[in-house]
Amino acid sequence: MQNFIKAFRYAFEGILHAVKTERNFKFHLIAAGIVILSGLLTGLADFEWYIILVLIGGVLSLELLNSAIERVVNLVTMERLPLAKQAKDLAAGAVLIFAIFSAVIGLLIFIPKWIP
Repeated sequence: MQNFIKAFRYAFEGILHAVKTERNFKFHLIAAGIVILSGLLTGLADFEWYIILVLIGGVLSLELLNSAIERVVNLVTMERLPLAKQAKDLAAGAVLIFAIFSAVIGLLIFIPKWIP
């Protein structure tokens, strides 16, 4: 049971570290806050909230994975190697793709409610 609790503590430490040190994670948190506030003011249906929350969780999770990949690459080598750059760029690209599609889906949910 102690190992189980420690695993949660380590996970929360990772999230807190990202909040304190990762510029892009902070940006996504602020964007998530704006979306949540907009959803509350707009009066989203339950199903729309489910979609929004999955998208927010996906973006934040991918941003954490991106940061982890960057750290692992830096741990392996600080040289500017083409494969190291590709690994970092691919991870960042994954976040970007998910964030863009999340924004599009968010607009598809919000715009019809704002512009009847």
